[in-house]
Amino acid sequence: MDRNFKVYLAGHTGLVGSSILRKLTRDGFDNLTYKRSKELDLRRQKETEDFFFSEKPDYVFLSAAKAGGILANSTYSAEFIYNNLSIALNVIHSSYKSGVKKLLNLGSSCIYPKLAPQPMKEEYLLSGSLEPTNEAYSVAKISAIKLCRYYNEQYGTNFISVMPTNLYGPNDNFNLETAHVIPALLRKFHLGKLLQKKDFDLIINDIKTRPLGFNLDNEINLEDEKSIEHILNKAGIFNDHILLWGTGEVYREFLYVDDLSDACLFLMNNYDYKDIGELINIGTGEDIKLKDLAVMIKDVTGYEGGIKHDTSKPDGTPRKLLDVGRLKALGWEAKIPLNEGIRKSYDWYKSN
Repeated sequence: MDRNFKVYLAGHTGLVGSSILRKLTRDGFDNLTYKRSKELDLRRQKETEDFFFSEKPDYVFLSAAKAGGILANSTYSAEFIYNNLSIALNVIHSSYKSGVKKLLNLGSSCIYPKLAPQPMKEEYLLSGSLEPTNEAYSVAKISAIKLCRYYNEQYGTNFISVMPTNLYGPNDNFNLETAHVIPALLRKFHLGKLLQKKDFDLIINDIKTRPLGFNLDNEINLEDEKSIEHILNKAGIFNDHILLWGTGEVYREFLYVDDLSDACLFLMNNYDYKDIGELINIGTGEDIKLKDLAVMIKDVTGYEGGIKHDTSKPDGTPRKLLDVGRLKALGWEAKIPLNEGIRKSYDWYKSN
């Protein structure tokens, strides 16, 4: 990418977008444009097209999305499919109409079939049924991939799609109702540690800083320590144990978000659609059982209680490991080990 050209970053405040923004800034890109959702609603076609024709970006990173874990996906499925479809349709079509030179579309590993062979290769897309708990989100993300492909084929655009594995890091979502697994576990174990120490001042500060979710914020009385402890217990946070969803026996792969932004810049700088094809996976090529991940996070946070599992709650897909052979062959590999990334994330959480 030429540093003199204008770069539009859709979703610059989120986990992925903020990391890409940091990476672009460090690499000397200063002709950047971005807006918060209250300033530009990408679900609205006219607003989106007016923005593109006014700003005329040369490069686009499409990281704006509504995302969340199993509970959020299954509870708000209509919002997930509507918001993500609308954003993809408007940004990709406006990029074509306004003459964008290159677009990078951020997808998700949940696009692959629930029972896909492991590790999952790019060609497994649409080879089987999706995981029901996040089908709405997956369908929207698959549609964005197909939009990029068919615009490339019909209009000669250069729109590439990348499929990252499960992400975590600075600016993550720590709302216990809508968070993905690592930020949710980090917060649960952190609050559990504070509860063990009876440090209610820090607990109150944490809750004032970020909502807990599940309508718990409306029930809690922050002036009553018993009320605070009761609400934390309802969230699965106890003095002697943390209660987690599912059996903990399923496997997941995790990528520190700054590794993802590094991979995205690598691909945007060096490879076009004709080199990558319909999509390319981005991950570490290694996975971990969720029960072992919980122990790792327990150790990082310093929580001294036990771990219990609510087996009445769903596990989701049994395993989600990406085949990253194509990306490695192009010359890129992840650099940040999981334990180091979790420590970085926890340090960021405590300082923010």
